[in-house]
Amino acid sequence: MATEIELKLAVSPAAMRGAAQLPWLRKLASSPASRERLVSVYFDTSNFKLRHHGVSLRIRRAGRRKLQTIKAAANGSVAGRQEWEREVAVERPDLALAKGTALAPLATRKLERSLRAVFETKVERITMPLRIGDSEVEVAFDRGRIRTGARSEQISEIELELKQGERADIARVAERLAKSIPVAYGARPKAERGYALSAGEQGKPVEAYEIALARTASTGEAFAAIGLSCLNHFSANEAAVRRGEPEGIHQMRVGLRRLRAAISVFKEVASGTDTDRIKTELKWLAAQLAPARDFDVFVQEGVAPLRRENPGQRREIALLEADLARKRDAGFLQAKTAVASERYRKTVLRTALWLINGEWSKNADPLAVSRRDRPIGDFAQEALRRRTKKVARKARKLDKLGPQERHKLRIAVKKLRYAADFFVGLAHSRRTKARKRFSKELKSLQDALGKLNDIAVHEKLARQLARSRKRSTKLPQKAFAIGLLTGREKREARACMTAAIKAGASLSRVGALLR
Repeated sequence: MATEIELKLAVSPAAMRGAAQLPWLRKLASSPASRERLVSVYFDTSNFKLRHHGVSLRIRRAGRRKLQTIKAAANGSVAGRQEWEREVAVERPDLALAKGTALAPLATRKLERSLRAVFETKVERITMPLRIGDSEVEVAFDRGRIRTGARSEQISEIELELKQGERADIARVAERLAKSIPVAYGARPKAERGYALSAGEQGKPVEAYEIALARTASTGEAFAAIGLSCLNHFSANEAAVRRGEPEGIHQMRVGLRRLRAAISVFKEVASGTDTDRIKTELKWLAAQLAPARDFDVFVQEGVAPLRRENPGQRREIALLEADLARKRDAGFLQAKTAVASERYRKTVLRTALWLINGEWSKNADPLAVSRRDRPIGDFAQEALRRRTKKVARKARKLDKLGPQERHKLRIAVKKLRYAADFFVGLAHSRRTKARKRFSKELKSLQDALGKLNDIAVHEKLARQLARSRKRSTKLPQKAFAIGLLTGREKREARACMTAAIKAGASLSRVGALLR
């Protein structure tokens, strides 16, 4: 079994044609490049049982050889996956070879009978081994297609794999490639893309995957693994944002918030001048996505219920809804433009390289080294305890907090919930019940505070609409609809405040059980 340290870069077919001929790349080559045709068939059950367990199983034909490969995410690893590879005689999986692999717990006779070919990849690959100091990096230039039934999708990507040495060297190759040709960070492996194609989910919104951290991981390794998972989450939604999918914009924002929360939770580890630059770019992207989401929520959760409750004022409400829909569409266009921009491409790639090889990971100061090398279990326990105590203290006096202080509490609750999700796999089993109760109360508090925040945002947007400089005969009608909306939401705010106070009190009690 080996753990891969790899980085995938997406590149256009036009840019790919000359990539393998870059003079500086050929100078680094330790031996001549090789060319081969690879045909890989991926197997799973009809309900994708292996996919749901984070495992992939394929048979690859390379020349006359047939290789069975099992892959799984490497717990706590940086851009890594565990891989088990064995040569086989036939083009059908042999689960007897799964012993000692991530597939072993699932490898029953029933599973073996249920396995079927799900999708196939055909790739023309040029492989170039590089020597950089004491490191060995393999660069693979892949062109081909993923096929499943009548659907297919193009493959045009460069894979960098660290065979031996320092991960800084794989980052250096990626940085130089980015300066030579237009490449983008490739968030989704071929297997994930194949599954999406098989399920008809290509271009659809992508939710976050659970992060599995090994108890033996260091705090620095855990931060990089969590950060890359969050980066993969938000960047995997690029196609959905380009299609104008409201849920795609929502999921990209969630991924961004999770990554920014991770940077905050690990701030004593992740500091550096390049960290500030990354935070600035992530904040820019979040701002580009915000109007689309804010106005969409306003229409769906504010105006739609108002229409149902006030059938006699349909004309007034329709005028308000049309105005909001125009602003929402403008927000969608802004989000699409941002994701299609050069700034976005560079931001995502720079963030990936920063997580793999940023200043934070190389700081030789003894205190910085000590913080990075600390066991993640110790760090997680302390971080959750400190943040829970802070949130519980403020939640107890929630009814006395002003709007700005409530907003700050909402952000603190959100970061605490993300942190709890990051570290869920590290919790001791004897605390499972308490942890579930804690997560439930934390979600209740976040939902109530989130709704209060949405209402505050809606009031602000409503005031902007009411102050519109475009005078028309329809303005009084829209103003009337706005009055109906704000009155309804003020009544709803009282119920939300009661729910938030109750959840905050429960969180204080349950949080004490986790200390």
